[in-house]
Amino acid sequence: VQLQASGGGLVQPGGSLTLSCATSKFILESYAIGWFRQAPGKEREAVSCINNRDGSTYYEDPVRGRFAISRDVAKSTLYLHMNNLKPEDTAVYYCAADPIPLRACIPTWDFWGQGTLVTVSS
Repeated sequence: VQLQASGGGLVQPGGSLTLSCATSKFILESYAIGWFRQAPGKEREAVSCINNRDGSTYYEDPVRGRFAISRDVAKSTLYLHMNNLKPEDTAVYYCAADPIPLRACIPTWDFWGQGTLVTVSS
């Protein structure tokens, strides 16, 4: 299962960044797919997921209203648009997929990409 995350970098507080996850059309349309993150010294946590049955989206409270998950099936890419970034958003961000389409958005999925580092600092 291909999951190649990119787009991380250094951004100032209040700034924006868009992460991309290159995968396959089959994965985007058939698997549960989402974004997770792991901050230094902390456990991996969910950020946002897509329910591929009905296209509904889920966001963890700390990012709701600031982040937006989307997918472009034609480009076989999953995105995470991040706005109004805060220092506490600093983490390695991972895209992940699970063959159970309605799998809960929790960091125990089967397939993981390599992660991309987002640093929010002035």
